[in-house]
Amino acid sequence: MTRCPECDAEIDLDEDEVEEGEIVTCAECEAELEVTQTHPVHLNVLSEDDDEDEEEGDEESDDDEEEEEEGEEESGHDEDQEEE
Repeated sequence: MTRCPECDAEIDLDEDEVEEGEIVTCAECEAELEVTQTHPVHLNVLSEDDDEDEEEGDEESDDDEEEEEEGEEESGHDEDQEEE
C-alpha cells in the first residue's frame, strides 16, 4: 500500500507486480504517477507542465529553422542586386 503524492489517497499497488518507470493513475485525483522505486513502491507525480514544455520546445525549434531559411533567402537576394 502506498499513497498518492498529489492527494495523499491510498493506492493499492503490489511491489511485485509493478515495474520502475510504469505509469499509474490515482483513482481519487486522476494524477498520472510514475513508479520510481518498487521495494517499497515510491511514486512521483508526472506534471502536465513537463509535457507542455517539451511541445513548446519543439515548436520553437521549428520557428528558428524557418527564420534561418528566410534570412538566407533575403541575404541571397541582396547580393543579386549589388551585381547589377
